[in-house]
Amino acid sequence: MEKDKSRHLKSYKTLGKNIRNLRLAKKISQEELAFRIYSGRSYIGCIERAEKIPSLAIILDIRKALGCKLEDIFENI
Repeated sequence: MEKDKSRHLKSYKTLGKNIRNLRLAKKISQEELAFRIYSGRSYIGCIERAEKIPSLAIILDIRKALGCKLEDIFENI
């Protein structure tokens, strides 16, 4: 998994940046987003910094919580 992560690190960084930008545009804190997806604030931070790789289910939950399109989360990846 670590080898796979390093191979796609740029994509994970872009994913995290997109989530962060969408969250900030909606004026939602990491804590609020975590609450909306039944997760912890530190996990959201790890996703945004590309330290953790979210599952597809988590990405779908984030999309719903942010009220955005899936394309917005995957923009420029």
